[in-house]
Amino acid sequence: MDNMPTQELEALRFIRYEAADAIGYITLNRPDKRNALSADMVTELKLAFEYADDDDACKVVVLRAEGPAFCAGADLAYIQELQGFGYTDNLADSTHLMQLFHQIYTLKKVVIAQVQGHALAGGCGLVTVCDFAFSVPEARFGYTEVKIGFLPAIVSVFLLRKVGEARTKQLLLTGDVLPAARALELGLLTAVVEPAELAAHVYAFARRLCVENSTQSMEITKEMLARLPEMPLEDSLRYAAQLNAEARGSVDCRRGIAAFLAKEKISWDN
Repeated sequence: MDNMPTQELEALRFIRYEAADAIGYITLNRPDKRNALSADMVTELKLAFEYADDDDACKVVVLRAEGPAFCAGADLAYIQELQGFGYTDNLADSTHLMQLFHQIYTLKKVVIAQVQGHALAGGCGLVTVCDFAFSVPEARFGYTEVKIGFLPAIVSVFLLRKVGEARTKQLLLTGDVLPAARALELGLLTAVVEPAELAAHVYAFARRLCVENSTQSMEITKEMLARLPEMPLEDSLRYAAQLNAEARGSVDCRRGIAAFLAKEKISWDN
């Protein structure tokens, strides 16, 4: 391990964090509950992602899970408990999850989901807000909230951006559970990989980003892509031109152009 976790990270009960080879691994570690999302687990995830974003030993983040399921969504026992709460308490809890999804979506660093099992409801939401997602063929995906009279509200904001209105309606209004191959077709996944190859495939992909791409360029590109859909056309073009001009004067761009002109292969992993 390249870094020593803080005392807060060492105290985590439902999440593990570690970094190696410039990759930060955040592992859902509640396999006995199929990694279902409770308030405490969301709190720990927020802490782990905050740490990863500031961790100099981490350039790319991998979100993975222990056990047969990636994440079964909200902890139904906790949801049942919340039914006795008032609107204010329920809004606070909903905001808690919203903050996690927003944090992952806007994290400076690229986030890759390594999905070894089913990802349903809020678990599918976690996959949705990651930048890339690799899954085994056996995994199933679905936003099943409408099946139990609940709403896939928070994830809808991100899913609309990811796959568009027509596919979002299909996924959220039916609540259908899909095989990985169909999730790939709809744009929820980057690739489907055999179980024995999943960890190595994700590692190789993450390492390629670390070595071949400027970390600074990836961070700015992520921020740009998060902001552009909210802007009118003229504003988005001005914003893009501004970023283009700023990038030309950056240390990374100067280094990259110099290597290109010298016909040298650059490694960004140092």
